[in-house]
Amino acid sequence: MKRIANAFWSEDEGNVTTDWLVLMAGVVSLGFAVAATVATGTQTVTAEATDEATTIEVSGEV
Repeated sequence: MKRIANAFWSEDEGNVTTDWLVLMAGVVSLGFAVAATVATGTQTVTAEATDEATTIEVSGEV
């Protein structure tokens, strides 16, 4: 049993996969955070632009 445990702890073939998994999870999470922030800011700017555009008077004279 001790030999099997030592073989398990000394094996490092799956470490690279685990590192990439954690790294990619962080990148995806950061992407979601950025997207949420941009989406919120975009809605605010759109609402302000709409309010500003509706207050502009356009003359019908040619």
